[in-house]
Amino acid sequence: MSLNVRRIRYPALQLHHVIKKHFSVASKSTAKASELFTDEQRRQRKNVGRIEKIEVRYLGLPHDTTLVMNRELSTPYDCARHIGEKYCRQSALALLDNKTPWDMRRPLRDSCTLQLLNFTSPEPHIANKAFWRSCSFLLGAVLQASFKPEAGLFLHSFPKPNIKSGSFVHDIVLAEEHWNPTVPELRALSIEMIKLSQQDLPIERLDVSSELALEMFHDNPFKREQIPSVAAQNNGQVTVYRVGEHVDISKGPMMGSTGLLGRCTISASHPIKEGSERGKHFYRMQGVALPAVLRIGHFAYNILENRSRKLNSAKLPNEPFEDTVAEQVA
Repeated sequence: MSLNVRRIRYPALQLHHVIKKHFSVASKSTAKASELFTDEQRRQRKNVGRIEKIEVRYLGLPHDTTLVMNRELSTPYDCARHIGEKYCRQSALALLDNKTPWDMRRPLRDSCTLQLLNFTSPEPHIANKAFWRSCSFLLGAVLQASFKPEAGLFLHSFPKPNIKSGSFVHDIVLAEEHWNPTVPELRALSIEMIKLSQQDLPIERLDVSSELALEMFHDNPFKREQIPSVAAQNNGQVTVYRVGEHVDISKGPMMGSTGLLGRCTISASHPIKEGSERGKHFYRMQGVALPAVLRIGHFAYNILENRSRKLNSAKLPNEPFEDTVAEQVA
């Protein structure tokens, strides 16, 4: 096994050297899912029809104010642009009517009160869960873009965020039975997460029909197996998120941009033997991260890294999906 700055090699798997733009090596199936996402997003916006106005009562600094926005078109991010540029950069999530977490780039449906949540507020638990969930999602994007096709990579799912566990998670399937990434290989994946952060890409949400979701994930048998159960619990709809060209299933909400991700470490890969079969082997990828606005010392962060290496006890991907859909799709 050999390693250099630009490339990682090991017997059956190979990480891509990513040039200039992180998603330049996205697979055809990933690009197709993103294309379907764009088409459906455009169709939904077109179907809004006659534009109706709603009143959004913003509560927060620098002062409370009422904004007149467009129903089904305007988002909390649009509201933040009216309030001030720093609120666009710092806000991770919105809270509607003091009770409903809402994605920053998700269109508003009705008149409401609006608060913008960040990671330094006195009660950041809602934003922190969205951050943890977003890290799992972004890890999937990095893994999808990093492995060559012969690795046989399939993204399975990621469990709902549990900050007390000490790690965010993404469960995957590989063709290799005994993949044990080295420390430099895990570090290379961590670097790709940081590159994704530096691009400050928007994280977009879209509700689609189960039929369209099946088309988006037609190359992934695990996603296709999950979609009927997800749709059954969501009035026939499947919520998908996109960053760059990467699309995945999640209930959300998520933070509005990759730029909110700060220090990050992909710390461990745990083989999951139960449920594995010939040519399809489960692994639990784990990591730890901090929001960009938070700074801690090297010693304290090293404690977090060590803790994140312990196998996360969340529901495993090989457990019956119908019984644990709420646990497996965050």
